[in-house]
Amino acid sequence: MFTIDVLTLFPEVFAPFVGLSIVGRAVEAGIVEIRYHHVLDALQSNERADDEPYGGGPGMVMRLEPLTRILDSIQATAPAKERRILAVPSPGGNRFTQADAQRFAQQDRVIFICGHYEGIDDRLGSLYAIEEYSLGDFVITGGELPALAMMDATVRLLEGTLTAASLENESFTGGGLDYPSYTRPPVFRGVHVPEVLLSGNHAAIARWRREASRERTRAKRPDLNGPSLRNDERP
Repeated sequence: MFTIDVLTLFPEVFAPFVGLSIVGRAVEAGIVEIRYHHVLDALQSNERADDEPYGGGPGMVMRLEPLTRILDSIQATAPAKERRILAVPSPGGNRFTQADAQRFAQQDRVIFICGHYEGIDDRLGSLYAIEEYSLGDFVITGGELPALAMMDATVRLLEGTLTAASLENESFTGGGLDYPSYTRPPVFRGVHVPEVLLSGNHAAIARWRREASRERTRAKRPDLNGPSLRNDERP
């Protein structure tokens, strides 16, 4: 079973989203197991989870000791040849993409290490083969929300979570954006659904959707240049 471990100071952040999402359905179906590791539970005697930064400055830095205890325990009990990624949400990380989600989904385990305050003691990367990822050029309070986003993007790609057709026809699968979607009523406040979608002509609909995908990508994300933009596909 695919396993996700989350090291966090705030495990309660995850329960509402996971319980009401596709991720929760995947958990119930036995496709994925999600284990939360409360960093405070790994403290010993009078330890703190954070401390003041060396050199002074505002904020607090998460300490290594409780994190390493959890990580060492996870890795000590994992299968010897387990494929896993240690992912750390970080402003300095690579931009997380659909390709990263696909690579995550091909592992046996993903471990999310959620920083907080001024981040995690930077020596973590010298001790473990971590991979840092960012959702964009903005700062939020901690790593929990990025971890949730990456978790959702990964779990939906696991076999059995969604239908193959749902995954084949969505944004970024072919390098561009998905085609526009419409539903009832066919006319709303004077705005019409494209006539071809009401025609019942499946070949014409397929052609329209391919071209609509290309045009939408050119208009909204010209930086993308995947196969859906380059290939003249036949119906």
